[in-house]
Amino acid sequence: MMNKRPLFIVIYFLLMVVAPGAGATTITIRDELSREVEVSLPVKRVVFISLYEFIPALQIWERVVGINRWAFDNTLLKRFAELKRMPPVGTGGEVNIEALLALRPDLVITWTYKPEVVDFMARKGLRVISVYPESIEELYEVLELCGRLFKKEGRVRKVRSYMDRLFDLIKFRVSGIPAEKRRKVLWLWGKPTTVTGCMGVQSDIIKLIGGINPAECIQAKYSDVSIEWIVAWDPDVIFIWGNARYGSHDLIGNSQWATIKAIKEGRVYKAPSWSNWSPRLPILALWMAKKTYPEAFSGISFTQLADDLYVKCFGIPFEGREFD
Repeated sequence: MMNKRPLFIVIYFLLMVVAPGAGATTITIRDELSREVEVSLPVKRVVFISLYEFIPALQIWERVVGINRWAFDNTLLKRFAELKRMPPVGTGGEVNIEALLALRPDLVITWTYKPEVVDFMARKGLRVISVYPESIEELYEVLELCGRLFKKEGRVRKVRSYMDRLFDLIKFRVSGIPAEKRRKVLWLWGKPTTVTGCMGVQSDIIKLIGGINPAECIQAKYSDVSIEWIVAWDPDVIFIWGNARYGSHDLIGNSQWATIKAIKEGRVYKAPSWSNWSPRLPILALWMAKKTYPEAFSGISFTQLADDLYVKCFGIPFEGREFD
């Protein structure tokens, strides 16, 4: 995999060499596809094809003129009345270009996994930046980027402090676990034999919660492996991606998995469907940490801490059914 320069570092460097224009500041952003895009600040009309959970966190509903159609199924966003007035613009893989052009956005924020779609939007005259945070650090960098784009730097500092507070609690609670008692934690993706390797947000979370990723030897975000490998790794705890079309019962009832410690002890858990890039990430990490080391989190109320972050970040209470 090609080494990537951290996104925000690149943006910061370019800011040093771009002079403000009349009445506005113009910056040049080098995105995750190494495209350089000029953007006038502050952005007043934006379409979120990705990162749409940043909208309530940064309190920028009034700037949003369009959104990914998947946002209407998002457990967080659909609790906001503002979502109902948002026109859908398709998805990151299949955009409605006519709808996009009609909205006249200053900027479109999208994913990287379909570069040809990004290029297509740019050829139509849209300013588009692509993002794909591959670590917790990069998630923070993209959060800082959005703070700059929308002149919400102060709000970003607050959101980051709320996230850090929960991350720091987790790290403190697991810091006293000796090396020989660290548990092997495996994260599975769309197929039960697709595992997280040494890269990506999920890999970072496993490290943060004090787990040992037996697939750390794989130099990739994820990779297909044989069931024999998973049996040999013998993980203590297994987590399943929230959008996978199978659940813990499918693994526990499978004879091929029967000898694995996590299966025998019933320590197989399916994450909520939003378990990717969001200011909600510390809640996912806390849930994983409590499932992995319940003894280290005695006296800690998951619901109370999750509710605290929800109220401070999004202004709404936490709904625990997402983790049922």
